[in-house]
Amino acid sequence: MRAALYRQFRGPITIEELQDPAPHPDGVVVRVEATGLCRSDWHGWMGHDPDITLPHVPGHELAGSIAAVGREVTRWSVGDRVTVPFVAGCGECEPCLDGDEQVCERQFQPGFTAWGSFADLVALRYADGNLVAIPDEMDAVTASTLGCRFATAFRAVVDQGRVAPDEWVAVHGCGGAGLAAIMIARAYGARVIAIDPDERARELARSFGATTLGDDLTPGALLPAIADVTGGGPHLSLDAIGNKAVVAASIESLRRRGRHVQVGLLPENQAMIPMGTVIARELEILGSHGMQARRYPEMMKMILDGRLDPGRLVTRTISLSEVTTALPEMGTIPTAGVTVIDRLDA
Repeated sequence: MRAALYRQFRGPITIEELQDPAPHPDGVVVRVEATGLCRSDWHGWMGHDPDITLPHVPGHELAGSIAAVGREVTRWSVGDRVTVPFVAGCGECEPCLDGDEQVCERQFQPGFTAWGSFADLVALRYADGNLVAIPDEMDAVTASTLGCRFATAFRAVVDQGRVAPDEWVAVHGCGGAGLAAIMIARAYGARVIAIDPDERARELARSFGATTLGDDLTPGALLPAIADVTGGGPHLSLDAIGNKAVVAASIESLRRRGRHVQVGLLPENQAMIPMGTVIARELEILGSHGMQARRYPEMMKMILDGRLDPGRLVTRTISLSEVTTALPEMGTIPTAGVTVIDRLDA
């Protein structure tokens, strides 16, 4: 297979011909048609994820067709078009048996616990319980957005955040996950304020129906501005960036009994949590780590009904060869929207 590979953290990324993977007895091999370039992949390349063993092929947001099936797989066949949550549960541990595959004790994560989808082919474990069929009317580029950022945002807003009509939702960071959260919150009838320093990102957020802030992100200016727009603070606030100062601002901005959901990864788990505020206002602090395959049908129905359109998040498509520069640049060059690799042979 042709794949993007790095042999050291923060080191060069090269395109190489590697041995084709074989399916695990409980898994499949997928021929990749499209795969998203996510900031989580950048965190992995930086060395922030202890699950990664070098050398490594990154990539975890994917769509494609099954090329080979393991002997224990019963629900899937060669040729089926599929995507997969970036957290695949084993189906046997206590969290999985409770329906919480997204926090499985033995979770499989393409691009982290194993080689990922920046390649012609990717091997996936636990296929029967985790693969998600791609509807015929959905193209591969759109489907590739559903493995991580869009599904994570859906769970963050709907399941963890318990969004309700007419509530105020604050989204800090208008990258892929943040824009998805805006779209989803608006689809559920919430009002949204989005915060980002990049005007291009704010422009996209406004196109999805958000009121935006971002010219002055110092706490002395930002917190009163959020309070003014939301009439006292949001009911639900999300950090979709992964920044300790943003965590603090998100929590401090909440109205009493509000909910903060952490979506963005924080290197070395650094966070500034104003615990006095959490106690005094009886706030909830929640995490969002992907979404179970069993929760995809509700999201898919909203997409097929036209209430959600994840394809609008995609602002750029690139070839596999361009990953060698595009992945490292995620740490220094701001991008608006989602980038998808849709030419695996170039």
